Amino acid sequence: MLSFIALVILPTLATGYYLWNIAEDQFTSTVGFSVRREEVASPIEMIGGITDLAHSSSSDTDILYEFLSSQTMVERLDARLDLGAIWSKPKTDPIFVFSPGGTIEDLVDHWSRMVRISYDTSSKLIEIRVHAFTPDDAQTVAAAIYEESTVMINRLSDIARDDAVRYARDELVTALERLKAAREAVTHFRNLHQIVDPNVDIQTQAGLLGNLQSQLAEALISLDLLVETTRDSDPRIKQAKRRIEVIRNRISSEKRKLGIADDGTKAPDAFATVFGEYERLVVDREFAEQTYISALSAFDAAQAEARRQSRYLAAHIAPTLAERALYPRRALLLGMTALFLVLTWSIIVMIGGSIRDRR
Repeated sequence: MLSFIALVILPTLATGYYLWNIAEDQFTSTVGFSVRREEVASPIEMIGGITDLAHSSSSDTDILYEFLSSQTMVERLDARLDLGAIWSKPKTDPIFVFSPGGTIEDLVDHWSRMVRISYDTSSKLIEIRVHAFTPDDAQTVAAAIYEESTVMINRLSDIARDDAVRYARDELVTALERLKAAREAVTHFRNLHQIVDPNVDIQTQAGLLGNLQSQLAEALISLDLLVETTRDSDPRIKQAKRRIEVIRNRISSEKRKLGIADDGTKAPDAFATVFGEYERLVVDREFAEQTYISALSAFDAAQAEARRQSRYLAAHIAPTLAERALYPRRALLLGMTALFLVLTWSIIVMIGGSIRDRR
């Protein structure tokens, strides 16, 4: 009985006396918000269907949740509001009041007691409950937390926008250099071979070859008619054969220019090789032009994105102003203290009885 009085009754009475006579009332202010990201679809995306204009960003919310409990957050609010003075106003409460001479580590520890942060991972909603000894102080701290969180999200947006613009600018510079090199290669090729457009030249060459083929056919027909109607000694036959030989030589020469040898194989030094090289350069130039257009569009889109706020905090609960103190929960704290003391006393009694039985 003496041990029960000493370990349970007296500490419980002392706790009750402290809670109802010494502990100061604490007022709470609640603020709730979520990180939103605005996504505007491009015209190409709008062709396929309308996309969502806003959705929650889980990574940004996770970063913000960690930031709310960090020493950096506490330091910023302390420099702005003097948290130590706000939480050390009551001079008679030794437990719930912050010691004015405490370090920043002590203030961070006290922050975790006075600022309760709830984070719903499924809905990505953050709710903060701030305790203070006056309603105005609680609301002021809650509003400052919301403002500092907005600054943090804006900083993340600035970093993301700067990275996007810098990356798009680098891609644009690379695409422009590639386009310049491709155009210079085409110009060098034209100057080297004295050709503006090989397509025109090859069409002209093919037309000339077709004309020679027609002349050869006419000459062969004329020779056949002469052989059938005149004697072999007719000088016109010799002249016709000479004309046919000249036409055939010219056809062979034109074929070699086009890249076709007399046996039908491809000639090593031919116009077709030049034309193939030109086509390769043109394909490279067209690809470089398309790459440049894409890079320019991406750069314009990145700049447009940088000119607007894509991330922002959406507050679904504005900082509230309390009308009565809800904390500390005296009855709950007293009941938990009494339960803990009873359990502790029971364990000590059982241990003591066990020791006596062994003796």
